[in-house]
Amino acid sequence: MTRINYVLREAFTNIGRNTLVVLGAILAVFISLTLTFGTLVFGEVVRVNTIQWAEDVRVIAFVRDEVTPQAIADLTTEVQSWSEVKDVFFVSKADALVEARSLFVNQPAVLRVINENPDIVPASLRIQPEDPKEYRTIVVRLEGTPGLERVQSAGPAIDAMIALRDGLRIMFWLLAVALGVAAVALIANTIHMAIYARREEIEIMRLVGASNWFVRTPFLLEGAFEGLVGGILAVAFIIVAQQMAVDRLTDLPEWINLGVKNDFLIERGALVLLFGMFAGLIGSSLSLAVHRYLRT
Repeated sequence: MTRINYVLREAFTNIGRNTLVVLGAILAVFISLTLTFGTLVFGEVVRVNTIQWAEDVRVIAFVRDEVTPQAIADLTTEVQSWSEVKDVFFVSKADALVEARSLFVNQPAVLRVINENPDIVPASLRIQPEDPKEYRTIVVRLEGTPGLERVQSAGPAIDAMIALRDGLRIMFWLLAVALGVAAVALIANTIHMAIYARREEIEIMRLVGASNWFVRTPFLLEGAFEGLVGGILAVAFIIVAQQMAVDRLTDLPEWINLGVKNDFLIERGALVLLFGMFAGLIGSSLSLAVHRYLRT
């Protein structure tokens, strides 16, 4: 028990002696883990919205007026059997007209044209891909099918969104890695300065038989403490920022959801805290490994 008290006391004493350097190390960990945790939360928001948008992605095959109900039923059954297709249903001209009037209710010019020429609104097959990326395969298979006027899809918009997501995630991860290295280096420098300031005391302890681990442990705890505090600040900052975004950005379109489940925040937040402690231990270990006052 006495040894534990000594180790803890020495760890916090070292922190008090190098307050500014310790704060610099904590700040570096905070910035790095804020980017890291922010990237995870951002990726989850995009993932949730991508799933939601993917459910609305439809390949629309417009059916010619002369196609018989039996031919439409046969085509629907055939398309439903394709492995790339999750769901398919038929929208009649009457239903499509109601849908068009609802869709363009705020566009009087378009609505007038539709009301004057209701036959311009065709019947269609609405096909939901099993995987949004497979919409191209469905489009290719439908093109040239007898009885279809044309085939269209909103798939390219999903491609653009996924490309933007991946690009932003790569950028954030590169920044997070760079700042993570900087955080480890600052923690290592902090521990190095603490060891140098106590070099005479360390030499005396070594002379009276203190083991390496007894001398090293306070410095390892110091590094872990700096990483943990930086991680706690990062997790708290991102959770508060995410909640503020949900509460204040209420005028966003309904199809954009900024909410993240608490389970995700708790699980990923715990991992970020562990990573912060691990980064602190790595920084401390690097400094201890090269310092001549602690070599065996």
